[in-house]
Amino acid sequence: MTRHFIDFEGRWLISRRIEDAKAGSSGSFDGVASFSPDGEGGFCYEEVGELRLPAGPNGPTAMQATRRYLWKADPDGVRVLFEDGRDFHRINLAQDTATGFHHCPPDDYEVSYNFSRWPNWRATWQVRGPRKDYMMITDYRR
Repeated sequence: MTRHFIDFEGRWLISRRIEDAKAGSSGSFDGVASFSPDGEGGFCYEEVGELRLPAGPNGPTAMQATRRYLWKADPDGVRVLFEDGRDFHRINLAQDTATGFHHCPPDDYEVSYNFSRWPNWRATWQVRGPRKDYMMITDYRR
């Protein structure tokens, strides 16, 4: 099934697993992602939900968490920008799978998108650096 930029508009339920290889622990996030028109032909992406991290000295940690990006249509699919407009990565919507990369010294962020079960889809992030080595797997569904 072909995906188009406009198909992302609206609300998505999201479920995320966070596997931290350095710490030998895992966490999770459950919430909602919204793609809202930004008035310039793109979308404001915002996710809101509960982040649960491994138990610490005072027990498990649960907190409200948010994340925001800008999505802009481009000839290959989507340009994803940080909220302040800096480039983050690109997504090719023509294929069932797509990859992106962002180097934020000293760390590397590599993402793999899987749209083969559209309208359900997945984004898997692998983050590596001197103090980081974790994977985030996020499932999106209407």
